[in-house]
Amino acid sequence: MRSISGLWRWRHNPLRRTTDLVESWTALVALLLILVAAPALGSLVGSVTQEALQQSVRDQRLARFQVPATVVRTLKYQAPDPEPEIPSGREHRSRVVAQWTAPDGTRRHGPVTASLKSPRPGDHFTLWTDRHGRMVTRPLDSATATTHAVLAGLGAAMLAAAVVEGVRRLIVWRLVRHRYARWDQAWDRAGPDWGRTGAGS
Repeated sequence: MRSISGLWRWRHNPLRRTTDLVESWTALVALLLILVAAPALGSLVGSVTQEALQQSVRDQRLARFQVPATVVRTLKYQAPDPEPEIPSGREHRSRVVAQWTAPDGTRRHGPVTASLKSPRPGDHFTLWTDRHGRMVTRPLDSATATTHAVLAGLGAAMLAAAVVEGVRRLIVWRLVRHRYARWDQAWDRAGPDWGRTGAGS
């Protein structure tokens, strides 16, 4: 971005080349895009993601139900925590055979994961199920959805800035190659007479 500081200096400089101006203007446009367009894009992506995720939160709250369940017997296998929102060690989870009643009145029975440290037959706990009593994960939390939306917006802004910077570097690389080609042509023209007395006079 150092070319921006030289943009004014190049205006009336007799040594100015067209590629110098192009490089400076490219840097200025890239800077404006990174400072203005990238955050705007990130904000737009974040807003759209937030709306979609919050709608998902509302839908899940309507379609998922927390129902009471009773331990029938325990299983030896200890299942890992399937929900990443729960920090490790915060809640013990055990594999048990349980019975519960679905929101539609259907009686259910089968192996589930219980949030109990030392489950025993007859212990009570809660499960998340759909309307028909099938096991589901807990609904997405509104705060978690917002966090995901913010991360999506930041990611989009950073990606946009990286793309703009990549395009700028590509343009500068092409300009430098063009300069080298022009220098080679000038050197070829001046080479045969270089160092000769009276050359160019």
